[in-house]
Amino acid sequence: MTAAPTLARTDLNNYLRRIGYAGGLTPTYDVLAALHQAHATHIPFENLDILLGRPIRLDLASLHAKLVVGRRGGYCFEQNLLFAAILQSIGFSVARLAARVRYRTHRVLPRTHMLLLVSIDAEDWIADVGFGLAGLLAPLLFTPGEEAHQSAWTYRVVQERGDWVLQWQQDGSWVDLYEFSLVPQQMADYEMANYYTSTHPDSRFVQTLTAQRIAPDMRYLLRNRELTADDGTTTTKRLVADDEELLKVLAEVFDLRFPAGTRFRYEER
Repeated sequence: MTAAPTLARTDLNNYLRRIGYAGGLTPTYDVLAALHQAHATHIPFENLDILLGRPIRLDLASLHAKLVVGRRGGYCFEQNLLFAAILQSIGFSVARLAARVRYRTHRVLPRTHMLLLVSIDAEDWIADVGFGLAGLLAPLLFTPGEEAHQSAWTYRVVQERGDWVLQWQQDGSWVDLYEFSLVPQQMADYEMANYYTSTHPDSRFVQTLTAQRIAPDMRYLLRNRELTADDGTTTTKRLVADDEELLKVLAEVFDLRFPAGTRFRYEER
């Protein structure tokens, strides 16, 4: 398993308050599941710093300052690096992995997604609090082909050409989310992928504003000025009128607050 830096006790307590968790802290499945859901439902997925011209820093102090103290969200590297540090601080055995995103694309993409594999009593669980709208609410047992129902959403892992694919069910069909291997990654791997994701002109995170929040019974997506709400059976969409309403939506729907007059740089589509 790949080692990760751990948090000081004070920072751990701050994190637990941030996600509204007051339960036990032993390396068991019940604790993993509770922490996973609390993190996923309290810390939104978003790329707003990129659109403000700010660098995405992956050192633990920066992640804690942004996601915990600053009450912001982040994307996969930020979310899962922080979560890995939390889990290892508690005593979990964690491997940090990388994946190629397949969701909503037919191109072969670089490995620019991060996920975790957590081992508990000879069982492996996929933990991923950084995939946004289609992401896991709870850890997924790493058993090929076994379906897992998480509220209104269903997931499974299948093997393909020696790698693994996480899928979710949409309208009765299985849709690929991402393809991953079990090769542990180093921080250098994530730093390189993060630089591409946050700076390359072809990166969707450079081009498109996104904020996403999941709850047990609802998922919200803001892409540029289109706001989507999905309860697993019904999807509604509406357009945000202007920049001021955009800031209001970010605050009220995603709990992301920015000063009046803040403007994000993204491509209108």
